[in-house]
Amino acid sequence: MTHQTILVLDFGSQYTQLIARRLRELSVYSEIVPFSTSGEAVRARGAAGVILSGGPSSLSDAGAPRCDPAIFSCGVPVLGICYGMQEMTAALGGDVGQAPEREYGHAEVTVREQSGLFDGVPNEIRVWASHGDVVNAAPPGFSVVATSSNAPVAGMTHAARRLYALLFHPEVAHTEHGARILANFAAGICGCSGDWTMASFADEATARIREQIGVRGRAVCGLSGGVDSTVAALLVHRAIGDRLTCIFVDNGLLRLNEAAQVEERFSSRMSLPLVCEDASEQFVGALAGVTDPERKRKIIGSTFIDVFESVAARLGSFDFLAQGTLYPDVIESVSIVGPSAAIKSHHNVGGLPERLRFSLVEPLRELFKDEVRQLGRELGLDDEFVWRQPFPGPGLAVRILGEVTPRRLDLLRRADAVVAEEVRRAGLYRRLWQSFAVLLPLRTVGVMGDERTYEHTVAIRAVESRDGMTADWARLPFDLLATISSRIVNEVRGINRVVYDISSKPPSTIEWE
Repeated sequence: MTHQTILVLDFGSQYTQLIARRLRELSVYSEIVPFSTSGEAVRARGAAGVILSGGPSSLSDAGAPRCDPAIFSCGVPVLGICYGMQEMTAALGGDVGQAPEREYGHAEVTVREQSGLFDGVPNEIRVWASHGDVVNAAPPGFSVVATSSNAPVAGMTHAARRLYALLFHPEVAHTEHGARILANFAAGICGCSGDWTMASFADEATARIREQIGVRGRAVCGLSGGVDSTVAALLVHRAIGDRLTCIFVDNGLLRLNEAAQVEERFSSRMSLPLVCEDASEQFVGALAGVTDPERKRKIIGSTFIDVFESVAARLGSFDFLAQGTLYPDVIESVSIVGPSAAIKSHHNVGGLPERLRFSLVEPLRELFKDEVRQLGRELGLDDEFVWRQPFPGPGLAVRILGEVTPRRLDLLRRADAVVAEEVRRAGLYRRLWQSFAVLLPLRTVGVMGDERTYEHTVAIRAVESRDGMTADWARLPFDLLATISSRIVNEVRGINRVVYDISSKPPSTIEWE
């Protein structure tokens, strides 16, 4: 099935993925493509519309990204957002200049024309702005439909050519009525009926897997016990049945009692064909003396491949490797679209060593985490699986700053278990995107009883997010934090101090490494 599609041209904004995500929330399929995508390619794709994302550049910068001018005459509606608006303005003969002062954060916008993009939107809205340049004059033929105190042209349209632009970000939750504005563009202007659903995705993904693997192919799936690999395994099992074998590798970097829980859940309760391999000594040994986080990730990824190769060879001949790689994994690992920069490597992204003859099956590669959860519900998973908090592929190795040792792993496991227990007891587990403990590479002085101590420090991290692309630190109740701190210090011998992380993403990442 071919879905109505809106293409998002990526100019490098941290919010580009949010644009795509918000459109999908409207049941409109969206795909992110490079800013250099040609007008001819847009026509060839049969796109229903195009959105030009924001970006960190100024048009006056040397080498600033510019789109193909034919985009504006390719016959489909185009919406420019922030930098995308400036690019549209410059390409079509308007005037873009440096703002008297950079506008970042909340801004008040006055809507002059409550139709088109602003149909059903109040005439005064609070929006999220992030720009250093402004549009001084709209291109010929455009109408100014919104203004603000710092921007004479905060919104403009050319209805006859179906060209629209905004100097603020409707995709960000801070913008009032942002979802309505995007819905006006997708449905009202582009004519999208909303045919993108997880039910349709499940059927289409199953058919694609069957076609890729064929009638005789066999696949292995690296099952971690998390939502991503679980849903990937269910899709592949749905497509090829018992020609799938799931392999769970205990890398020694898991949470307290997690290996036993995974085996019980998937073998007994879900009847997935599962083989468990205890390789904990191999992983922890390979990490001895390593403190650099990127080296940790690479070592874990390499060791995982070695273990997987060994187990798969022992079990027989396999043609395919199924993985639960998600879209944010791809975006944060490699610069696949536009000028966006890689943030970190991911052990599931970037291909396999040539010596492995597996072909990759990645049915979730284009989905965000909350879409995977919707898909999990569609496939019959219960809430215990659907709402399991994300856990990094490298496990506790990236929550231990500094060297990973059996002793430090034990400390972190027990501290992290306290966090999980108390967050669940407080009824906050499902509300939080992630909540966990981090073992810091420092010791501090403390007093326990009448004795001086010099022991480890743990940081608590809890964030709220819709899709992991941006996140805000959670305002946990002080009583809850006090309980967590008291229990960790009293129950985990070797830790005498607990701190709370109040950093958001951006500028920080969710994980510490």
